[in-house]
Amino acid sequence: MSGETLPPPAQHPGWRNAAVHGLTFRSIDATDLPFLARVYASTRTEELAPVPWTEAQKIAFLDMQFRAQHAHYQTNYPKALWLVVERGGDAIGRLYLVRWPRELRLIDIAILPEYRGQGIGTAILRDLFADAAGQRVTIHVEKNNPAMSLYARLGFRPIGEHGVYDLLERRG
Repeated sequence: MSGETLPPPAQHPGWRNAAVHGLTFRSIDATDLPFLARVYASTRTEELAPVPWTEAQKIAFLDMQFRAQHAHYQTNYPKALWLVVERGGDAIGRLYLVRWPRELRLIDIAILPEYRGQGIGTAILRDLFADAAGQRVTIHVEKNNPAMSLYARLGFRPIGEHGVYDLLERRG
């Protein structure tokens, strides 16, 4: 993990959609872990709503799950790009991806709830497609993830199943 600041998307020809939304990206560092845990927790809130745990139990569970996911990603994708998505200097999400010889794997994309529904995810994905330069783009997505309709609308199709996850692909 490094805290290196990446050039603004406007300096990358393929990242014009993100620039329109005022988005910038920077590498994560250890000081981002609490924010990244909050982003992770925001993606699981609905799922845990009916669970009869106290708020403290839910927070502890989500923290444990975030740490496990983070360790898994770092171990299994050592050459990935780990980015914080920012808008106006405020951290609003995370974007994890890795480029392989014939594939751009979107490991994870998550935006805080107050920024969802504004076209930010769509803009980032469209820029990723342009950046992929004809390569296929893949992502594992939980079957009940509300973003499934976004992925379908943007041309992703299921090509595999892994437990509660579908492997989605968009051809370049």
